[in-house]
Amino acid sequence: MRVIILYDNNAQTGFESGWGFSCLLDHTQRILFDTGDDGRKLINNFGKASIDPSTVNKVVLSHNHWDHIDGLKGFQKFNSEAEVIHPDGFSAPTEISPGIFSTGALGGNPKEQSLVVKTKKGNIVVTGCAHPGLERILQTAKKLGPVYGVLGGFHGFSKFAELEGIRLIAPCHCTQHTEQIRQEYPNQFKQIMAGSILEI
Repeated sequence: MRVIILYDNNAQTGFESGWGFSCLLDHTQRILFDTGDDGRKLINNFGKASIDPSTVNKVVLSHNHWDHIDGLKGFQKFNSEAEVIHPDGFSAPTEISPGIFSTGALGGNPKEQSLVVKTKKGNIVVTGCAHPGLERILQTAKKLGPVYGVLGGFHGFSKFAELEGIRLIAPCHCTQHTEQIRQEYPNQFKQIMAGSILEI
């Protein structure tokens, strides 16, 4: 499986940055998770990554905040066929594609879903902002099997012991304690930004 970061507050040379998050999961299907806050920048980064937006099968929106959904209309100009899965679509973990699960809507304001991707190494958890609490998201994900990695926005998460045993830790976007996480888990920490590719 590959994860391509297409939108983040920071970007590699040639990619555009913007406040928000989006990544593409290249697995059994191509699933776009969130769309950032600017469709033009998102589509530009698709091009920089040499990925055709029309090849995306589904779009999963983590939660209804502008920095995760405002790029959708721009994306749909290039792909109007991809199914859009909204954060209130499921109330419990649900398989949305072979080997890829939504955690279902967690939290209250806003409701937010994350993704759990099954790989040979273990489950990969992909978060938008982790408003419900990363620890709660991980607890839900563990119901589907051992967690190998977690990536995305961690927001104000500070219960660092909850990451014990996870082999890949890749916070970005809205994460407030990135440096502390890096110090706690230097061997597991992976810096990601728009343009980053993770091969798992």
